[in-house]
Amino acid sequence: MRVSLARRRALRLLALAAAAPAAVAAAAAAVPFSRGLLFRIDASGKPPSWVFGTMHSNDARVTRLPAAVTSALAASRWFAAEILLLQAEPSAFFAAAQFDDGRRLTDHFDDATLAQVRDVLGGGAPSPEAFSRLKPWAVLLLLAQPPATGGGPTLDEILIDVARRQRMTAVGLELPEEQVAALDAVPLASQAALVRWTLAHRAELPFDHERAVRTWMRGDLAGLAALAAAPGRRDPAVAPHFAELTKHLVVNRSAQMAHRLFVPLRTGRVFVAVGALHLYGTQGLPALIRDQGHRVTRIG
Repeated sequence: MRVSLARRRALRLLALAAAAPAAVAAAAAAVPFSRGLLFRIDASGKPPSWVFGTMHSNDARVTRLPAAVTSALAASRWFAAEILLLQAEPSAFFAAAQFDDGRRLTDHFDDATLAQVRDVLGGGAPSPEAFSRLKPWAVLLLLAQPPATGGGPTLDEILIDVARRQRMTAVGLELPEEQVAALDAVPLASQAALVRWTLAHRAELPFDHERAVRTWMRGDLAGLAALAAAPGRRDPAVAPHFAELTKHLVVNRSAQMAHRLFVPLRTGRVFVAVGALHLYGTQGLPALIRDQGHRVTRIG
C-alpha cells in the first residue's frame, strides 16, 4: 500500500469509528460541541489558537478552504495535525499491518471469505504471501477505501501544504507507531467481525460517503456521530465491535491529542487540524481543551 493511500484508508476508518449506540443518545441529549468545524481557543493574555475538524477526503466540496480557516491559518505559527504524512514510512506501515509471528488471516476467516476479500480488492490486493499475513484491521482499511474522486490531495494534505508554504512549524499529535498501536488494540474478534460487516455492506459505502460529506459541510457534528452510529442501530450484534473502534480510535486518541496540546496552546497561535469526530461531545477536543482552562468559541 502506498503510504498516502494507506493513510487515507486509515483516516477513513477512524472517521467511521464512533459507531456505538451511545453516540446517538448523546446527540439526542444536545451535548456540547454538537455543531461547528472551527473553534477559537483563547488562553489568558495569549494570542488565540484554533481547532478545525477535517474530513479525510479529496472530494472537491471538502477541499475548498473557508475564508475563516484561511484567516486562522494566516494568524498561526504552529500547525498541529493528527499525524504528519512525512513521518509515515510506507514500508514500516505495511510491515506493521502484518502479523510478525505464526498467525495468519486463515485463523480468523474461512476460505470463502478470504476469496471474496481478494475478489473485492482485485489489483489492489497485496501478494498472496503478504495477504496471508495481514492483520484483520489492515484488510478493513483496504475494504473501507472511500469512492475514488481523482488523484487530488485530501483536505488534510492541503492544510499541511499551506502550513509549509507559510513556513509554520508543523508537529504531529500522534506518531505512526501510536496509530498502529491503536489499531492493534482493537480486539481481533472485533476486527474480524467488522471485516465481515464491511464485506456484506460494501455497496453502501459510496452512499455513506455522500451523506457524510453533506453532513460535514453543514458542520453537524452530532449528525456525523449519528451516521457513524447507524450500523449499530441497524444491527445490534455488531454494535459492540464498533464500540471497540470508538474506544481505541476516537476517544482514547482524542485524550492523547488534548494532552499533547496542553503546553502548545498556552503559547497561542496553534492551528489544530483533526478529523471532525474528534471534536464532538464531552470527550472531544474542544471539551477537553475547555476543561484545561481555555475559553472555546465556535467560529464556523
